[in-house]
Amino acid sequence: MSIDLSDYKIIKEGEAEILINAKNEVFYNKAQVHNRDISIAVLRTFISKRKDEQEARLSKRKKGTQKVSEKDSAESVMREVPDESMPEDHKSNGKSEIQGVISPEEPSSTTEQSVITEPGNMVEEPIKTNEECSSTEETIKRTEGRGPGQLKPPRVLEALSASGLRSLRYAREVEGIGQVVALDNDKASVEACRRNIKFNGSVACSKVESHLADACVYMLTHPKEFDVVDLDPYGSPSIFLDSAVQSVADGGMLMCTATDMAILCGGNGEVCYSKYGSYPLKGKYCHEMALRILLASIESHANRYKRYVVPVLSVQMNFYVRVFVRIYTSAGEIKKTPLKLSYVYQCTGCDSFHLQPLARTISKNNSVRYLPGFGPVVPQECSDCGKKFNMGGPIWSAPIHDQDFVASMLADVKSMKDRYPAYDHISAVLTTISEELPDVPLFLSLHSLCATLKCTSPPKDDFKSAVINAGYCISGTHVNPIGLKSDAPMDVIWDIMRCWVKNHPVKAQQPDLPGSVILAKEPVLQANFAKAVASRSKAQKVIRFLPNPEKHWGPKVKAGRRITSKHISLLGEAAVNGVLNQEDGDEPHTKRQKTQYDTA
Repeated sequence: MSIDLSDYKIIKEGEAEILINAKNEVFYNKAQVHNRDISIAVLRTFISKRKDEQEARLSKRKKGTQKVSEKDSAESVMREVPDESMPEDHKSNGKSEIQGVISPEEPSSTTEQSVITEPGNMVEEPIKTNEECSSTEETIKRTEGRGPGQLKPPRVLEALSASGLRSLRYAREVEGIGQVVALDNDKASVEACRRNIKFNGSVACSKVESHLADACVYMLTHPKEFDVVDLDPYGSPSIFLDSAVQSVADGGMLMCTATDMAILCGGNGEVCYSKYGSYPLKGKYCHEMALRILLASIESHANRYKRYVVPVLSVQMNFYVRVFVRIYTSAGEIKKTPLKLSYVYQCTGCDSFHLQPLARTISKNNSVRYLPGFGPVVPQECSDCGKKFNMGGPIWSAPIHDQDFVASMLADVKSMKDRYPAYDHISAVLTTISEELPDVPLFLSLHSLCATLKCTSPPKDDFKSAVINAGYCISGTHVNPIGLKSDAPMDVIWDIMRCWVKNHPVKAQQPDLPGSVILAKEPVLQANFAKAVASRSKAQKVIRFLPNPEKHWGPKVKAGRRITSKHISLLGEAAVNGVLNQEDGDEPHTKRQKTQYDTA
């Protein structure tokens, strides 16, 4: 294939290379290297776990077969052993002797007949008919053709491929991967993807195929055909979720990105509800709440088809959130979905928040009943500061990570650090996630607590020590450097802060302020700020929050839109001027026809 490279810029990421036109015809964002790297790490771990699960199933099946065969052999031995207590003339196989006599009128095609092996001993041996023999031969042939323990390489679907860089990296860098299907409904993107596939050589050509198709229609017409479905749209993924959960095979993986953070974090709550079915709150934990809203939405779509999700990793990075969930089919398991959802009550005066579970269970004998959750969990006014509550949700309140999966990922990433262009960033994120408390939804901001009381902030380790010495657990969060996850109730948290303020007094404040109301109460718990061993992070000398590697590291202009001077804040002055100077001698820019994804 002859390509004039003077019209393109060659971009290398990992082991893949792509050709990008400077006219912004096909979308490419360098900042998404973090997204692609962590997706490759998840895919590698998923393939490894998938093999382990298959081996475990085969081992379990083999043990079951052995038990059945041992039981059958024991029964046959018992039938063959004669009963010594009976007279020799009456020894038989334990059944009535009438069964051992063949009537002359009986047809010769009978399925059972007696064979005399020794004088006085009659043993029944089943004789199979022609139909039974043929069915047995067919079963053996089917088993031999299928092959025990054989697992097909996973098929991957990238629903919105653009330049195809992600698909090419999957094909070239992930060992054991099968076919990769790259979709797009834009002709320029499909042409660019096919050009890049050929540019990357025979490996890419044999594994990656590009199609001009509507992603929703394609996924709906290929139900349960893909082991991995990757959704990384420009904006909200809400319109793709219903078809995506149907396209994933049982036990497969759905990778989903959402970049509409202004909506998910409470900027437009009514729009978030229309897209995701949850109402967001503007708390310090809003980015983690965005993750949990997205998980709840995926679970809702999956439940409509008797399917449910199991999150293995959920991350908030840069300007987006990305979740990795496995999808299974079970009509019984989806009954547990209400137990995984909660509403959130956020105080308007202080940082107190409380979760209201959607449902509960009661056990009676061996049965489990699902009932509505008890409520409300809060009074009309906050018990700490006396202000009203805002209510949001429902959100996913179950764990958002699989810690075993994360530990395997982290070990795999460290063993192949040279193969990840953004190794420093993704290893920092995975290290922080591995230290998070798995069963504590949302988090507190230490600086926000101090802002409410208008006091100096205690050292992070001192505050963590006080919580641990009070008998509770506490950890950091990958979402916010000063965020703290704890299972301690809010009254304990405020007691610790009251004890801190007693040792570090604050200026007099107006009595009706939330901080003044909180400090006016005497602490029930006497905090102990002595250093606790568990207050220090497990992995020492590991940087967990890195700055952006370069300026203008964030979202880029959507493909097809003309780059003008107003995009300097996104792209930088040099990049914008370079594009504008190149367009001076070109023909006037023609506006690309809108698609359904642009309007969405």
